[in-house]
Amino acid sequence: MKRRTFLATGAATLAGGCLGLGAGESDYDVGMTSMSFEPETLTVPVGTTVVWQNTNSRAHTVTAYAGRIPDGAEYFATGGFDGETAAREQWFESGGGNIYGGETFSYTVEVAGTYEYFCIPHESGGMVGAIEVTE
Repeated sequence: MKRRTFLATGAATLAGGCLGLGAGESDYDVGMTSMSFEPETLTVPVGTTVVWQNTNSRAHTVTAYAGRIPDGAEYFATGGFDGETAAREQWFESGGGNIYGGETFSYTVEVAGTYEYFCIPHESGGMVGAIEVTE
């Protein structure tokens, strides 16, 4: 079984099937609805490339909280920004970092620990997520 199929099937099972994912293969690990990341928390081993896909028509971002990623982990954000402040500033100035319906963003987790992230335009509505990375 391919990793993405396993993750999609396992996540749907753990969430009581509320994700609407069946046994079919998915090309992403985390989907983006109008106001949430699905699943909100994903657990993967070190070295995994996590793929987010905007499964909605609203523009979203994937932006790490700078102080909420493991020590030694590389910062990540759609738009390729070097830090949270730059990502926020560019989004508010020009919408920089948006990904649109059907587009994807990927990041390889190389340090064990918790990576917390959010969507800039929908953070106040609770669009936050986390990746739990195991050894």
